[in-house]
Amino acid sequence: MPDVVGGSYSDAEMVDVLVVGAGISGIGAAVHMKMQCPWASFAVLESFDSFGGTWLTHTYPGIRSDSDLYTFGYRFKPWAGPPIATAQEILNYLEAVIAEHALGSHIHYRHRIERANWDSASARWHIEARVGDGTMRRYVARFLWLCSGYYDHAKGYMPEWPGMEDFKGRIIHPQHWPSDLDYERKRVLVIGSGATAATLVPAIAGKASHVTLLQRSPTYFFPRPNTNELADQLRALDVDPAWIHEIVRRQVLQMQQQMTQRAKQEPEAVKQELIAAARAYLGPAYDIEKHFTPQYRPWQQRIAVLPDGDLFRGLASGKASVVTDTIERFTASGVRVSSGEEIAADIIVTATGFNLKVGGGIRFERDGTAIDLSKHPTYRGLMWEGVPNLAWIMGYFRASWTLRVDLLGDFICRLLNHMRIGNFAVVTPHLRPEERDMPQSAWIEPDDFNPGYMQRGAGQLPPRLDHPDWRHTQDYWAERVELPSIDFAAAPLEFASQAQKD
Repeated sequence: MPDVVGGSYSDAEMVDVLVVGAGISGIGAAVHMKMQCPWASFAVLESFDSFGGTWLTHTYPGIRSDSDLYTFGYRFKPWAGPPIATAQEILNYLEAVIAEHALGSHIHYRHRIERANWDSASARWHIEARVGDGTMRRYVARFLWLCSGYYDHAKGYMPEWPGMEDFKGRIIHPQHWPSDLDYERKRVLVIGSGATAATLVPAIAGKASHVTLLQRSPTYFFPRPNTNELADQLRALDVDPAWIHEIVRRQVLQMQQQMTQRAKQEPEAVKQELIAAARAYLGPAYDIEKHFTPQYRPWQQRIAVLPDGDLFRGLASGKASVVTDTIERFTASGVRVSSGEEIAADIIVTATGFNLKVGGGIRFERDGTAIDLSKHPTYRGLMWEGVPNLAWIMGYFRASWTLRVDLLGDFICRLLNHMRIGNFAVVTPHLRPEERDMPQSAWIEPDDFNPGYMQRGAGQLPPRLDHPDWRHTQDYWAERVELPSIDFAAAPLEFASQAQKD
């Protein structure tokens, strides 16, 4: 990729690569840029006041990772804490990464991108960002790298139930947890059955007078100790932390791969193992069939880890309880469910999930004409067909998100270096002639993975074609081999050189 030169964009900051978002994806992308493309200028634009993404915006009690930090952490930064980490531990980890790689000067906070226009004449993205004080700032970038995640940080998913206005207490979405919320000695009703609910319930059960988890249908959970025996043994032997991180990372990845394969090949056996794990905590008299036996097969939705079985222990202690039913309506003092039971509550927490948001809410254009990203298949789930110099990090759902951050960091940096060596200004994925009439299907098949936010936001997702180049496989173990071996000359990528006129 040719070096950036100045001249005609005096009112804008020019960079080779503009990274959108300073969460775990954007920080990882920035480190890969520094390590693998030291020649490139880059900036990271973050809409919030600080770094961290999910771990910054979610502040509800107990907020933690639902996958282990040996794989959720970066491959280049050893993790020395417990496998399941709190949000603060993750923020501390990210802060250390920023300091170690001198990223501070590259990150611009309170910059929300509103418009990105690809200008064909100059072969650059022209970006307009609204700064915290309300003013607009312009950036010009050769390459745009979206690391803004997959959901709307500003607004969580809140269903409309009858009678919500009648409830006399407070209704809270965990994505917007109030700092002044006092739940001590209060009756708390948590609506939902995913990782957020499973994290929140045990965190507040000791202080609230009682916590009720109301779920429409059961979810799979995987209780496990929040330790890693191999890591502890290696630390006792004073093994280098980088070696421990890599060894344990490989161990965890192997175990995850085996679990994923078994869930597909032996779903009933895996189901019974997960149910048995719940029964071991809750006892033979507990109604496992009603409350913890899902109707879908394991890994059709994400399986949340319960460190030390904390949710199950909270239920077994009597400090929390589960009701599996549908909501008929809210009342002045709680919620009435379809069975006729009324659950009394002082506070209702709607742990009902996310709103999908593809592309960070940016208005994309090409030479002033709108681009609808949902109409363009993606090359390997990372670049949109027909859209130049635009990459996207969408992680894994059955493995840690950050695994793909590292893989795509390698791929994009290799691509940028290829463009620099070949003096290419533009790279655009294009369908081959024989692929243009291929039938299109859902980006991720509902039968394969079907959480609520994916189903609600399906219209935002790009179509998939029946060819490995035009789908996101969600298979880390395949992509770790395939992506590094891709020959750019044989891939459906069109490279173009352009004489610089500025």
